[in-house]
Amino acid sequence: MASVAMVDLGVGPYLHETPSKRFPIYTRGNAGEVWPEVGYPLTIDSWRSQTQTLTDMTLALGMVTESDIAEGITVGGGCFGGYMYLNLSLVRAVALRSPGVTIEEVDATYLGSEGLAPPHVPTAHDRNWRGTVAALTFIRSLLKKPDTAYLATDRAIVTKWQRRQPELVQASNHAAIRAIRDLHRDIVTMFGNHIDVTSRAGGAVAMLAGLVEKPLGDRDAAMGLLTGLGDIDSAAPSEAMWELSRAANANAAVSAAFDAGIEGLHDRLMAEPTAAAFVAEFSDFLVRFGSRGPNEWETACDTWGTRPELALTLIDRMRAAGETQSPAARTAALKSDRGSHVAAARSQMRFGQKRLFDKAIRSASEYSVARERSKTTVVDLIQVLRVVARSLAERVSAEVPGGHWEDMWFCFDAELDGWVDDPGSMVDVIAERRAVRNELSRRIPPFVFDGELPPADTWPLRESALDETNVIAPGGTISGLAAVPGVAEGRACVVTDPFAPGDLGPGDVLIAPLTDPAWTPLFVPVEAVVVDVGGQMSHAVIVAREFGMPCVVAATDATTRIPHGARVRVDGTAGTVTVLAET
Repeated sequence: MASVAMVDLGVGPYLHETPSKRFPIYTRGNAGEVWPEVGYPLTIDSWRSQTQTLTDMTLALGMVTESDIAEGITVGGGCFGGYMYLNLSLVRAVALRSPGVTIEEVDATYLGSEGLAPPHVPTAHDRNWRGTVAALTFIRSLLKKPDTAYLATDRAIVTKWQRRQPELVQASNHAAIRAIRDLHRDIVTMFGNHIDVTSRAGGAVAMLAGLVEKPLGDRDAAMGLLTGLGDIDSAAPSEAMWELSRAANANAAVSAAFDAGIEGLHDRLMAEPTAAAFVAEFSDFLVRFGSRGPNEWETACDTWGTRPELALTLIDRMRAAGETQSPAARTAALKSDRGSHVAAARSQMRFGQKRLFDKAIRSASEYSVARERSKTTVVDLIQVLRVVARSLAERVSAEVPGGHWEDMWFCFDAELDGWVDDPGSMVDVIAERRAVRNELSRRIPPFVFDGELPPADTWPLRESALDETNVIAPGGTISGLAAVPGVAEGRACVVTDPFAPGDLGPGDVLIAPLTDPAWTPLFVPVEAVVVDVGGQMSHAVIVAREFGMPCVVAATDATTRIPHGARVRVDGTAGTVTVLAET
């Protein structure tokens, strides 16, 4: 069984696992959405200590077999150079075991790494008759009415923990540690459910795409049929933020507080008597959506709930948007049109295909909604763990001169009890690990590696990533995956941090490196979205579909090649971004 260890990466020792020799290609595609930053030792160690649970769930699907994982858990993905990766070789092998599925389709659906990763080299391990039988069984199961009863069960578990949170925040140090470990076990189990429904959503979308490809002449038309589903959890915070932005504009004192800047805004609003109604609405928003944030799977990172200014920044960007940008209104309009689009597509099917089409569109729609809901359930429970752990960390770190709550996350799980009893004993170890993490954070990890991760001291520095000789001139085009159809023009606004969006506003085209749900409120005021990496099942695509805006993902290096301020045209049908004029 593989395990994470401290390995010298060329810039010092940090978290690293042993890559698989049998399935050697790993990618940041999709993993970068979920885990965009360098992992902390405590978080990664806690996840990896529970990998047998995830392995059992993966084996239960049947496409991956015991022989596939003989080398260890890292065959499915792992932490390399502090960053999380997925195993692309194994995903491709599953595609080859699945009748009617190609490697290219799987790359595009999940990873957006088509053309970026080394070509597949066939091996004797690709084919597996047991895996093929399981794949056929899995595909047939997608034609049945989706069973998502587990979502209610998981939500009940989250509610139970949320009710216990005040008690756990006040618990003794070692009682808090026990609760953190118990929480993590439940989180990993729920994450296994998320992996299952993600697989089913991807399979159902691929099935739908295969059905429409010939009669409609366009495999990507399937994505258009999933526009305006409604009830998408990752879109809900944007809708709530929109209402808050309208409330802010309607209150002169609140509006003036926003105009004075984000720093200290929450405190100013709390102190302003005439802002009481807005503060109450915002507090309710944090209860509902406080678990969301820029790196919400990492318990050491802030969320809207632990740092409200993060949410207020996004609300501020919505304040300038016109009423036509209302996400709820846009989704409602798309939802009302969806029936006619589905009916038109169905009319192009042969008689024998219509029933299969009906089942495929039902499964693709319901599993897509369930996938987002399962993710929300997991991150809501992670937020409970985050709050309990932060309380413990603040208490213990205060015993050490110069201590910081983040110190706890530089411990491994086995070191946690010792750190709580004597936090001063690990000061030097924590300082060394923090220094290495900071150095890794300054560098851009390889998007893909084959066999061995290059030494970290060879990775390019983020501050030198912009190569002016590679900037696209007017008339030039960058291509990616056609994610959401439609054409839009606007000013390119390059944003690399969702909580430093600069002057992003109405009429702009958001150019982003990757997008998890914390980015999606920035979609509201803009005309289109372009993302460096991401697949057709990425959160950027799902939310852009809900808002009906053109979206291109896997537009490699768009954030460094498209000049900020340039006028661009985004063609979400063709998957292209064209620079029309310079700044």
